[in-house]
Amino acid sequence: MRHILLLFFCLLLQACTPAQQGLMESVKQAFAGLDDVTVPVERIQSLPYASIYLRVNQGQRLFLVLGYAENGQHKWITQDRAMLVTQNGRLIKTLGLSDNLLEVTNLTQDPLARPLLIQEGDGWTRVLSWTTKNRLRSALATSRFQRGEDQVLHIAGRDIACRVWHEKVSVAASGARWQNTFWIDSASGEVRQSVQNPGAGALTVDITLLKPVIS
Repeated sequence: MRHILLLFFCLLLQACTPAQQGLMESVKQAFAGLDDVTVPVERIQSLPYASIYLRVNQGQRLFLVLGYAENGQHKWITQDRAMLVTQNGRLIKTLGLSDNLLEVTNLTQDPLARPLLIQEGDGWTRVLSWTTKNRLRSALATSRFQRGEDQVLHIAGRDIACRVWHEKVSVAASGARWQNTFWIDSASGEVRQSVQNPGAGALTVDITLLKPVIS
């Protein structure tokens, strides 16, 4: 499935308000006290496209619609042309930021590819490539999954029973350690919410899936 890129900020939100910031501006003003974007449930459901809430580094919460869906990857486009790419709910690439996640390898072995079959202690190894102050970095990262307490999330007017998985990530070469958390819909297996540090703790990215992608 392929969607033509459409940016709905101007249609959904009043003109010339802080809610229309792009991702870069939101990150820059993370502590400026700007209000989070909140889109009415009726608007979310009426749009023919999948949508998410996104927050980066505790900045303002933004609303994004799906730009493209192809080869199992979902490409979310911001107003200022930044792009975030997810696969099975995992952030695997960014474009247009001051520093970016460039690549995640071995995605076929990611436990999130079979979300309802994840078992305690499941592991995964991959190479992460990213930039820091425009310098290329890469690292071999290893994960172990740990089951958290199940939760019910209230998203876009619905209560969704979720399995909670904490992913403990480590990089042996540098000693870096961090945690990703995924809330997985117990019925569909979709990652409905996540808190991710995609590259050696460089960013904290919060994603809430408001309206899933229709295959």
